[in-house]
Amino acid sequence: MSSNFFDTNSYFIDEKVNLFKFENCYQIYDENARNIGSIRQRLTAGQKLLRLLLNKAMLPFLLEIKDSDEVLQASISRGWTFFMSKIKIQDAEGHTIGTVQQKFKFFKPTFKIFNNSDVLISEITGDWKAWNFVIKDTSGTQIGVITKKWAGAMKEIFTTADKYNVSIDPHYSNKENKIAILSSAITIDMVLKESK
Repeated sequence: MSSNFFDTNSYFIDEKVNLFKFENCYQIYDENARNIGSIRQRLTAGQKLLRLLLNKAMLPFLLEIKDSDEVLQASISRGWTFFMSKIKIQDAEGHTIGTVQQKFKFFKPTFKIFNNSDVLISEITGDWKAWNFVIKDTSGTQIGVITKKWAGAMKEIFTTADKYNVSIDPHYSNKENKIAILSSAITIDMVLKESK
């Protein structure tokens, strides 16, 4: 695993529009506007065909988070689903480090993030339409946010609506939990789009 990808506390996610919209692709930047990685959706030829025929919300998906050297950092995947889905988070070695359970209430989705022992470690809640999410630990303390509002250098670079920022409290120290939480947060746009 890259020594610094998950050491950053602020991630800027920039969607790259795919002409045929089969495989989603996002670029990831740090707070200094350096490209530090990407999120890509991996689809087989069969899955591409099924996406034309079936509701995307039912279909399995695999998202890969890679650093700028194309080294896998983590992956987030879901099997076939017919109701609320359970999403698996794996580290670069393929070990499950957590799971995400989605719950929807109108336009206010909730993502409950569990560690590999099925213990709840955090929740992401918010307003999908306003694109404001709060990440809280189990004591209800806010440890991060997902937002489309930011200032400084990034404001000059990102001007369109399909970009967002994930930031986590630098004092949040549990490394493995942080990887699970950040993996969930930086893929949230894709997960929500797949659920539509």
